[in-house]
Amino acid sequence: MPVPAIILAAGASRRLGQPKQLVRVAGETLLARTIRVVCESGTQPVIVVLGAHRESIVSEVDLSGVQVVTNHNWEQGIASSIHEGMRTVEQSSAKAAAVLLLVCDQPKLSVEHLRRLIEVYQEADEPAIVASRYAGIAGIPAIFPMNQFEKLLRLRGDAGARYILREPDCAMVTIDFEGGEVDIDTPEDLVENSRI
Repeated sequence: MPVPAIILAAGASRRLGQPKQLVRVAGETLLARTIRVVCESGTQPVIVVLGAHRESIVSEVDLSGVQVVTNHNWEQGIASSIHEGMRTVEQSSAKAAAVLLLVCDQPKLSVEHLRRLIEVYQEADEPAIVASRYAGIAGIPAIFPMNQFEKLLRLRGDAGARYILREPDCAMVTIDFEGGEVDIDTPEDLVENSRI
């Protein structure tokens, strides 16, 4: 059974000073690139959670191959976007056994890495979290099995999935993600990674 993907792209990018979703790296916006990589990995459905800058994003990014959800409460933090994505998964994929959770500002994300996460999840002997490992920590992209859905829905404010990954209460496997620590949060990040 395909693993649904939730791309979290609702933030205001205040530190960056412009919508990170629309930042171009190697000629492609970060959000468009993330959508392409996720779709090519074979996950479905692909759900994109928008919030801040929604109108600009919709006008500039081809969203025809994904399911777009608007988080009207995006100012409450990333947890509210996770909740919107999870509710959509439950409505559109009632039998989903797991979800793949991602953000849109990891420019080194690859199809191969996502396929590896999915492969390891599908081959596990028991339902397990399969997370990316970079900079010495477990992070997203990560696949969360159904037994973690309730914990994802209990997150609040700016508490993202990393809070679950720090102290998992089920089996967890990590897959090295070279460059996973590279993200675009500040103007300095943008300058440093503009030619990836």
